[in-house]
Amino acid sequence: MGGAKHGPVSITKPTPPQSKTTQYPGCWPKAFLPFRGRFRCGRDGVEADLSRLEVGSAPMGCSVQRRSTSVQSARRRVNGVELHYRQTGHGGHAVLLLPGSLGSGQTDFGPQLRSLNKERFTIVAWDPRGYGLSRPPERDFPLDFFERDAKDAVGLMKALNFKTFSLLGWSDGGITALIAAAKFPTAVRKLVVWGANAFVSEEDLNIYNALRDVSAWSERMRAPMRELYGDEYFAQTWQAWVDGISQFAQRPDGSICRELLPQIACPTLIVHGEKDPVVPRFHAEYLLQHVKGSRLHLMPEGKHNLHLRFAGEFNNLVEEFLCL
Repeated sequence: MGGAKHGPVSITKPTPPQSKTTQYPGCWPKAFLPFRGRFRCGRDGVEADLSRLEVGSAPMGCSVQRRSTSVQSARRRVNGVELHYRQTGHGGHAVLLLPGSLGSGQTDFGPQLRSLNKERFTIVAWDPRGYGLSRPPERDFPLDFFERDAKDAVGLMKALNFKTFSLLGWSDGGITALIAAAKFPTAVRKLVVWGANAFVSEEDLNIYNALRDVSAWSERMRAPMRELYGDEYFAQTWQAWVDGISQFAQRPDGSICRELLPQIACPTLIVHGEKDPVVPRFHAEYLLQHVKGSRLHLMPEGKHNLHLRFAGEFNNLVEEFLCL
């Protein structure tokens, strides 16, 4: 499969909010880096201050004054299931936020629901089927679970009467967003992904298996998942996720969605934290090579949860891209 033309790569430091951007020549990594010791145990390697996830007042340092609006919580029946979502803002540009594994709009996107420009955007954060408050059904992981999530996500936005919209996808949600952009090109205006991968490598398998046992996670990292799901569902579903994501390693080239990347036609921004302990940089560079006209933005201090840890920087970056 031929690669697309390289897009630009930029590097910014996460502080101050208006940091200088320099150009960096895109290149492939020399080899897979050893994963040992690169992450702490926890869901998606998250080390966020959980208090920042609550919807509330805007953080200090925001460059645009926001008008406070409430966050609506509701459900809509799509493809035979009741999908829960949160919605805020009243702008003409609809944006769907797609969470990571076992994630939800509430746990994964507090700073975005709180602080993205509500005059310009209508922001929807959904809970995929089996996650968050989109239960029942219980979550399962057939080989097509990402495609199923993509159909559900697009179906939800259409059910909410958004004919076109942009996608912001984190981790598993980034994979779902890539697939949705490829399969529903007339619906997706722009695409932002971070912590996403189009294939599963041997290094990835090692990382997933090292995170399999949730009893080894810190209490700080277990707490929000236990509160949302209860101990049994959380532990069982997480192990099922590890098995579900690992099954792609048995496919040719470990593909999750390699073959779909050339079909993505919308403007695409790939964001990568260079200290991400869960998704190595070669995944971001692969996306850059194979998503036509895409851009890669590197955050040297960013980890897997860069949109939470450096929310102001991330939100400004995303808003600028969406408004181009």
